[in-house]
Amino acid sequence: MRKSLLVALTGALMLTAGCNTPWKPMNERAMMAMDSLQDLVDSCGIPVLQYYYFSPGLDKKGVVCCRDTVFDIPQPINERSIFQAASLSKPVFAYIVMRMVDRGEIDLDRPIADYTDIDRFVDKEMARQLTPRIVLSHRTGLPNWAAGPSSDEWPTSPITFKYPVDSCFAYSGEGYAFLQRAVEAIQGEPLDDIARLEVFEPFDMPTTSYAWQPEYDSIALIGFNRAGEDRGQGRHPRANSAYTLRTNATEYARFLKRGLLEGKGLSESAHKEMFTHQTHAQRYANESRDCDSTVFWCLGFGAVNDDYYWHWGDNGNFKALWLLHPATKEGFVYFSDRATGHDLLDPFLEELTGEKLPLNDWIRN
Repeated sequence: MRKSLLVALTGALMLTAGCNTPWKPMNERAMMAMDSLQDLVDSCGIPVLQYYYFSPGLDKKGVVCCRDTVFDIPQPINERSIFQAASLSKPVFAYIVMRMVDRGEIDLDRPIADYTDIDRFVDKEMARQLTPRIVLSHRTGLPNWAAGPSSDEWPTSPITFKYPVDSCFAYSGEGYAFLQRAVEAIQGEPLDDIARLEVFEPFDMPTTSYAWQPEYDSIALIGFNRAGEDRGQGRHPRANSAYTLRTNATEYARFLKRGLLEGKGLSESAHKEMFTHQTHAQRYANESRDCDSTVFWCLGFGAVNDDYYWHWGDNGNFKALWLLHPATKEGFVYFSDRATGHDLLDPFLEELTGEKLPLNDWIRN
C-alpha cells in the first residue's frame, strides 16, 4: 500500500529511570530538541526522518514525517524502516579494524601493501606508504573515488594521488576501500560476513548490512532529490566499507552507545586511540576556512575539539549524521530520505547542544 505522509509519527519515550540526577537539565534540553524536529522536517520538506537519542537513564526514538508535502512511498514507514547510511558506514568499519588491531591481526602503522595488492595504484611507491592509521584519518592524499564506486568500471579503475601521502587531510572513500581489501584478505571472508560477526550480531543489529538483503525489497525506503522526485532505493552492486551500509536509527544507536561510546569489544588502549586526534581536518587542502579551525579527525570519525565526536552521511538523496558527547554520555543519530536532509542541522544542533557547532558549514561549503 502506498503511504501519504500527511501526519507525523511521534517519538516513543522508552526509558525514564534516573531522571532525578544531574542529567535532568540535559534531558530537558534534549527533549525540546526532539520536539523541534517536526517543524524542521516540515520546513525542509524531508519525507521521513528517523532518529534515536540516548543519555544516562533516557532513550528516545522516533520517526517524523513531513506534513506539508505528500510523498508516495510504497514501503511501511516505522522504526524498522531501512535507510542508506552512506558514510556512516566508515565508523563501523573503523571499529572492525581496531578489533583486529587488538588481536594482532593488523598493525595500524604497517603498510597496507603488506596485506593486499596495490595493482590499481599508478604510483606504487606512494601506495606502499599507506597504512591503516593514515586511511582511517583521511591522510592518504587520494581522491574520494577514482571512478563512481557503484559503476562497472570502478573495480579496475586506476587510482592516482591528489597529494603526497600524509601531507594533508583529504577525505577519501577510495582509501577505505583499499583497507577493506586488506581486511578481507586477512580474514578470508567478505566484508558483510566480517561485519556481522564483529558488529551486527554482538550489538543486536539484525537488519543492518553492507550488502543488499532480500528483506530490503519491502523495508528499505526510497530516496528523493531536491526537486522531490522519486530516485528509488538505490541498490549498490557490491559491499563497500565507505558508503553501502543500510540500517535504521535504533540499530545504529546500539553500535554508537556500546561500541563507540562505551568501547565494548575493544581494549582500553584501542578505544582511547580511536578517540585521539590524528590530524587537523581542514576540509580543502588549499583553502583554510573558519569552520575548519575546531574540527579534527580521529580513527574513523571527526571531532570538534575534545568535546563532540561525529560523522555525517551523504549519498545524495539520503543524508545522515551522528553526534556523541562523551562528557555527558549523550548520543544522537538520524537518517533521512531526501537531498534536503541536512538543511535542518544548524538550528537542530544548536537546540540539542546549546552551542553553534561548525558541522554544517564544514560539510556543505
